[in-house]
This record gives sequence, C-alpha cells and structure tokens, in this order.
Amino acid sequence: MSGLRERKKQQTQEALSWAALRLSVERGFGQVLVEDIAAAAGVSPRTFNNYFSSKAEAIAWRNLNRGRQVADHIRERPRDEPLWETVTEALLTRYGAGEPDKGWTAGVRLMLTDPALLGEYLKANADAEQEWAAAIAERTGSRPTDLYPRLVAAAMGAAHRVAIDQWLRADPPVSLAVLLRDALRQLAAGLPEPTAR
Repeated sequence: MSGLRERKKQQTQEALSWAALRLSVERGFGQVLVEDIAAAAGVSPRTFNNYFSSKAEAIAWRNLNRGRQVADHIRERPRDEPLWETVTEALLTRYGAGEPDKGWTAGVRLMLTDPALLGEYLKANADAEQEWAAAIAERTGSRPTDLYPRLVAAAMGAAHRVAIDQWLRADPPVSLAVLLRDALRQLAAGLPEPTAR
C-alpha cells in the first residue's frame, strides 16, 4: 500500500510542479496564483499547500527530482564504465532531451529573474549535488563527504548550470544535449585552454 501511496504522491508533485512551470512561462511568474496551479493540476489549493510551501518551490522541485534521478542513473550504470562517461550519460538521460523553442526559453529566462525562484533553484541544485556526491561516493568507494565525490558533483552542477544558461540564450537555438556533452567533455579533459580562433 505504501508503494501506491508514494507513487500517487509523486504523480501529484509532478502535476503541480509542471502546472506551476507551464503557467509561469506562459503568463509570467508574478502573474500566477497557487489557485491557478492547483486548478491546472486538478487539485485543491489546500492539496498544493500539503506538497509545497510556494510556487517557486513547486517549480524548483522538478530540478531536484531530476537531480535525484541522475543520482539513480549513476548508481545503475556499469561499474567498469569510466566515471566521466557515467556522469555524462546520467545527466543526458534527464536533461538532454528536446530542442529549444524560442518562446519557451524566453519565458524560462524571464521567469528565472525572480529572486524567490532563483533562491529555490539554488537550494534544489545544492540538494541535487549532495545526491550526486553520494552516488559518486558509492561508485568510487569513498564517503559522500570526501573531497573527490563532492568535487565531481560540484563540477557536474557547474557544467549543468552553464549548459542550461547557454541553451536558454543561444541564437540560433542549440540542443541542450550537445551543450551538456561538450561541457562535460571539457571537464573530463581537464579544461584545456581553447585554441585561438
């Protein structure tokens, strides 16, 4: 029974988070009420408040949830696979899909200028990096608090943030998967200086 309850909880969180994101991109973050989000997800505002303390937290939850899934993918990858290949494939499974739509990316860019949402994203990113460090520690036989897994997780987080920023601003549009793969390739190579153009 608890498995069914957990799945239902996850589905409700996903529906609320997606509704909050979609409405905020369409209307602007400040123009969306909790009541709007709840109605779009087919639940009551009270149900929304049982899951999230704010619309910013609801939107950022998507990022944290994806981060947890990346950690699960790291754990599931073959143990003999090189770590940076594992990290790359794990991130691409959750963040690399789809081509950018100019209207969508413009809405996300605008939405991310809100300080409350930015704060929630930073918290979600920090929590995701802890999850990644724990998964990397398991693969490398270290502790999640050791320097190496924390450095790798922080580097993954930096690559992810920079790739997302590039993806949101690219003109003409560029695939997020291409940007993520390139960022992680450069990290795995030790960030060599670029050749002069």
